[in-house]
Amino acid sequence: MSISLDFLALPLLAAASLVFISVLAGVFSARVGFSFLLIFLVVGTLAGTDGPGGLVFDDFRLAFWVGNVSLAVILLDGGLRTDITTFRTGLRPSLLLATVGVIVCTGITGAAAYWLLDLSWPLALLLGAIVGSTDAAAVFSLLKSSGVKLNERVAATLEIESGMNDPMAVYLTLTFIGIALATASQGMAGLDVEGIFKSLLQQFGWGALMGAASGFGLAGLLKRMGRGADGGGGVRALLVVSGGLAVFALTTWLGGSGFLAVYMMGVITGNRARRQVRPSLSAMDGYAWLAQAGMFLLLGLLVTPTDLLRTIWPALGVSLVLMFIARPVSVWLCLAPLHFKPNEITFISWVGLRGAVPIVLAVFPVMAGVQGAQTFFNVAFVVVLTSLLLQGSTIAMAARKTGVDLPDPDDTEHARLVFGDFVLDASTPLETLCAFYGLPVPAESQQSVGRWLHQELNRPPVEGDSAQLGHAEISVRSMDGERIQQVGIKLG
Repeated sequence: MSISLDFLALPLLAAASLVFISVLAGVFSARVGFSFLLIFLVVGTLAGTDGPGGLVFDDFRLAFWVGNVSLAVILLDGGLRTDITTFRTGLRPSLLLATVGVIVCTGITGAAAYWLLDLSWPLALLLGAIVGSTDAAAVFSLLKSSGVKLNERVAATLEIESGMNDPMAVYLTLTFIGIALATASQGMAGLDVEGIFKSLLQQFGWGALMGAASGFGLAGLLKRMGRGADGGGGVRALLVVSGGLAVFALTTWLGGSGFLAVYMMGVITGNRARRQVRPSLSAMDGYAWLAQAGMFLLLGLLVTPTDLLRTIWPALGVSLVLMFIARPVSVWLCLAPLHFKPNEITFISWVGLRGAVPIVLAVFPVMAGVQGAQTFFNVAFVVVLTSLLLQGSTIAMAARKTGVDLPDPDDTEHARLVFGDFVLDASTPLETLCAFYGLPVPAESQQSVGRWLHQELNRPPVEGDSAQLGHAEISVRSMDGERIQQVGIKLG
């Protein structure tokens, strides 16, 4: 009598084959500008019920579990790679985008859903909250694979925002689910306004506390571990990722934001124990890619294209409003007061990538039993698909068109185009510069050109920043910490 191992072999064959096909297709598609994440999603859909694969998968609970765990791993990996010095230029705008920006985006997108999908206001705002935040997996991977070097302010803003806006999106989603269920059964009298604000404090309070405590604790532990005694970077990566998942689970159990906790833990650990963390980053990159592959494949399997077609046009309308109205308006409101340039605002608006987060959040109302929850899932899938297809494949082109990309050190032609033909030390007296090039002398001329440029920018300078002085454009050519080291001069 033999024991059949089909229960092991067949699911493993299907899963491994899907990942293999997705990666292989992604390698070729990346050459023409399509993202790996889009390929994972499409392969999962084609392998599903309505596709050639014909695999039947409708386990929302498993997809929800895998999605949350995967996002925790991706956020931890992103946090470990975030240099704390980027917070000098990126923290304030990122915090605004991750809070006020998500709320504004939710409101405008919710209004579009109310009109296009004929939903009640609680359900329309719920849909707006589901698709309201950018996605860490999409932003981290696509910025890395685009091959574009962005100026520090833009890159830091996008990366920190994507790591910090998930908690607000989760909070808003849970809040509007509660409002929708309460108003459906008891009307407006069922709303617990005090409970909503308590939940906000609890989510962010526990998330920040657990993230900070675990980050300092793990950094101290890694410093105490002897070199070579732990088996190398692979074992340390396993230690870090298991610790991160434990913190994510504990924070979520306490009612806090596990996403905020695990991202903060990564940032603090990665900066306080940089030498100890660096050898494990290659293994962490593998964990993050495996998490992304599994998450997008499972979410693709959940989609039924025949159901999707019933709401395709309203869903496309919601997606277009999100990309061309809601995201630009929210970014402009948050960044214009911080003296961001129009080209920077335009680029950050366009790179409001939606990835797995909206699809994972769309599972929340399904599991909560909200009426018509399948519609949210279908709309979220269309939003993600269009975002990865339109925005994800045009990052490099958008960076060049808006002028936020920086030249490679060896690309002298591009460097001249960006910085001009002349390079000066930033300590050069401003009066000397103006006299040599025949430029108008500013009122406060008793200072260096670097100091003048810093004052003109009215914000922390980064490489690529520039200001006009008469018929010349003076730009930041290189930085030494927070000090401008060299300036470029482009004569008009």
